Amino acid sequence: MPQAITQVDAFTEQPFRGNPAAVCILPEPRDETWMQNVAREMNLSETAFLLRQEDGFSLRWFTPIVEVDLCGHATLASAHVLWEEKHLAADEPARFHTRSGLLTATRRDDWIELDFPAKPDTPTDAPPDLIRALGASPVYVGKNQFDYLVELASETEVRGLSPDFTLLRTLSIRGLMATSRAEGETYDFVSRFFAPGAGIDEDPVTGSAHCCLGPFWSQRLNKSALLAYQASSRGGVVRVRLAGERVILGGQAVTVMHGHLV
Repeated sequence: MPQAITQVDAFTEQPFRGNPAAVCILPEPRDETWMQNVAREMNLSETAFLLRQEDGFSLRWFTPIVEVDLCGHATLASAHVLWEEKHLAADEPARFHTRSGLLTATRRDDWIELDFPAKPDTPTDAPPDLIRALGASPVYVGKNQFDYLVELASETEVRGLSPDFTLLRTLSIRGLMATSRAEGETYDFVSRFFAPGAGIDEDPVTGSAHCCLGPFWSQRLNKSALLAYQASSRGGVVRVRLAGERVILGGQAVTVMHGHLV
């Protein structure tokens, strides 16, 4: 029986911007090998697989080469599909059981808010290969359970990065966040995210990275609510709000493709 699959651009209101994710709502459990093969076939930064449970949905995320523990944009895309295709009522929260515990999503007008765990960094010494791979001199280096965080002196430096992905791929990390204060008054901070070890040289918009970037910039800017821009070639906007040990991530989403796996 054909399996429906929907492609959604997340953290954007415009098609072909933000971060694309594929979403499969499964009628029955499928094995991990099949899910990984589908993700490899889709060749997007993440493909999400949902299975209805009594009190929500199980949710798993796969890059083209690995399963990951936390993913923001594919969760946003999943919630968008559940409401758009009427698997949930418009005013019903989405509940996801994941490797990172229970995650929820709610609708706020044209925006979706994700309730995620905060993943703050701690200061660390950067491996020499990380600095060489980045090709820039950081003003701060930190690390959380997933990624390195590198603060640069300016938005111009962040936007101008051209990392050595082959060298980055040799490091034992999921990814690398490069960030700075934003220039101008529209956004509070900007970032880019590189994860060649997970099969993604540059992720267009990374929700899970903002679980670290939010606490980082909240402390430095003395603000609990921030507006962020991820400065990839596709670009995307993320609202970030601190709530104790949780981070509320806000984003928009738009469906760009419906299809079936045959």
